[in-house]
Amino acid sequence: MSNPLHEHQQAAGAVFESDDSPVAATYGNDAAAREAINSGVALCDRTHWGRLRIAESDRLRFLHNQTTNQLQQLQPGQGCDTVFVTSTGRTLDLATAYIQEDAVLLLVSPGQAVALGEWMDRYIFFADKVRIVDETETTVAFTLLGPESGTTLSRLGVAAIPPDDDASHQTISLQGIDVLIAAGTGLALPGLTLIAPAEAGASLWQRLTEAGAVPCGDRVWQQLRIEQGRPMPGAELTEDYNPLEAGLWHTISFDKGCYIGQETIARLNTYQGVKQQLWGLQLDMAAVPQTPITLNGEKAGILTSCVETPKGIRGLGYIRTKIGGKGLTVAIGEATAEVVAIPFVTRGYLEE
Repeated sequence: MSNPLHEHQQAAGAVFESDDSPVAATYGNDAAAREAINSGVALCDRTHWGRLRIAESDRLRFLHNQTTNQLQQLQPGQGCDTVFVTSTGRTLDLATAYIQEDAVLLLVSPGQAVALGEWMDRYIFFADKVRIVDETETTVAFTLLGPESGTTLSRLGVAAIPPDDDASHQTISLQGIDVLIAAGTGLALPGLTLIAPAEAGASLWQRLTEAGAVPCGDRVWQQLRIEQGRPMPGAELTEDYNPLEAGLWHTISFDKGCYIGQETIARLNTYQGVKQQLWGLQLDMAAVPQTPITLNGEKAGILTSCVETPKGIRGLGYIRTKIGGKGLTVAIGEATAEVVAIPFVTRGYLEE
């Protein structure tokens, strides 16, 4: 089946790693895209991320009880990041929740929409007025990255840009296309995220690039997310780790009351029981994820992600709290690495 958005992107130089790849790896302009992120605006296709609409009258109460953050006090136009966890407090996914007048729209990680939909469905009981709709195939998601993101939209006639508050948003008509425009990029970088009907995807992409946004492939986004320390399912977010270890303290409310996994997370905070933490790593050579991290010959943690960037080989990994963090020199297989700070994470009492 033809994909008008992909056809338009290919005409602009997009390279897909395979015929069934959901996102372009590069546009052959990685250096220009990174420069645009620093001083202008770049356009990333995040349509392969999942979108779940949670509707009906019990939606806020339901999600409040399902995830780590405080949702019931949020009003339409507000939003937040929140984490789905197991009953033992282990991570399933980091999601962004956009509170709308009649629903909550969740932006979830690539490949997670079906699994999270099924997970939530297990907890919908007969009397609950909750309906889950997977809109991944019927919508597109784009992110404008860079300090000129708002200026780019203003060139298209958007008069009011959402404030910098995380996940604040509004739905507007952008030259005839209904678009949800939200503050935030999924990274600790300035920008905006746009969600629109799938049939308008190619047209919206074209208008954004014509307004000055530089196309940015997923290769650069992956470099940025590792440099930033954004944890992802299958790597940093698995049932081996909890959200405190992953540095997601900013997504957790410790006074909201009961939710799935709450007892474990509250206990870890109360008794200062976080035994390992996610850190950045600057390596002198590439290493394979799941390679042990060692210090003086003793296991100190494990590498979870590794990528080559213009800044050298960068990685993410969990390191035992009692060993230390930033500034350590560790071994990862044959590689030597310096432990470095990552701006996306927060560490709660560990930062005190």
